[in-house]
Amino acid sequence: MAYRVDEIDKRILYRLAEDARNTSTSDIAEEVDVTPATIRNRIKQLKEEGILRGYHTDINYKSIEGYVTYQFRCTAAIPDRKRLAQSTLEIHGVITARELMAGSSNLVITAVGADTNEITQIAHKISNLGLEIDDESVIEDEYYTPYSAFGPDDVPKGPSLTDFMSLTGDAEVVEFTVSEEAKIANKTIEQAVDKGLLADEMLVIGIERNGEVLTPKGSTVIQPGDVIALFSKTPLKKDSLEEFGTG
Repeated sequence: MAYRVDEIDKRILYRLAEDARNTSTSDIAEEVDVTPATIRNRIKQLKEEGILRGYHTDINYKSIEGYVTYQFRCTAAIPDRKRLAQSTLEIHGVITARELMAGSSNLVITAVGADTNEITQIAHKISNLGLEIDDESVIEDEYYTPYSAFGPDDVPKGPSLTDFMSLTGDAEVVEFTVSEEAKIANKTIEQAVDKGLLADEMLVIGIERNGEVLTPKGSTVIQPGDVIALFSKTPLKKDSLEEFGTG
């Protein structure tokens, strides 16, 4: 089953894309109201799933006297595109190779040279691989920003909803963070049911705490900061999660 990226994962990706070097797990944890251990565990999962592939340093080669950054748009036969893209990375000076879903100009190669002679040598080596260079140009500058859809809309209040999924019929699964002031906090699941804090149609199916995934039992104590996965047999109403927030 494919890994489902929820709102916590999205916020992690947003903050790391924004400034991975100066963003700590504690910073992200505080923002989404979970523990740093949970954030570390999520980062590990994102890496294992191939979603978070690494952290790349943004170098301004233009500021180094004489150096120039070039972009080559090339065409590769579709069956050979991936192999050729990886082969270009073995050429001295090539720093990125990007595959495009296109018939022509489907491979974009970025290279750095100490002068135009080095760029010319790189171009010859690219051609020798069997790639057709359609266009080439100097990269003047590049600008980056994280994907805004993964970022914050405003300061979260009450229970922090981290994921939502509709199932067949009227059933739903929601995932959210238990707030400090939640009525259900520091109570066992059994106590929550007895006190009517958990409706009969609701079932706690997962708890993530300090980076560990727990199997819920009646005796399990729900703690502030827990990421709760809740199954409901019927559609959840707007105020259904009040007991998990400040309601």
